[in-house]
Amino acid sequence: MRKLGKDDCLRLLQDKREELLARGADRLPRRADFAEDEVVAIKAFWGPWPRALEAAGLKEPRSEDRLERNREKRRRARRRARKARQSGGESEADADV
Repeated sequence: MRKLGKDDCLRLLQDKREELLARGADRLPRRADFAEDEVVAIKAFWGPWPRALEAAGLKEPRSEDRLERNREKRRRARRRARKARQSGGESEADADV
């Protein structure tokens, strides 16, 4: 097993995409298309599979707008949870009396 670098991993993804297109398969490379050690190397450098595909130029990067909407959704959920704990905690204390 040879040691793969970042550029090697990107080249693997790009070559696999070209191979798939040559065979008539219009899809992005999947983890199952690679040997286990190749998948480990790719994910070690690029994290989640979609991020690796983005780094290789095979997939559109995530929308920053989408990221901000997700952050705001988490903020609202934390606020709701905090309010529920504050109001729920008081009613539980009253029930014990």
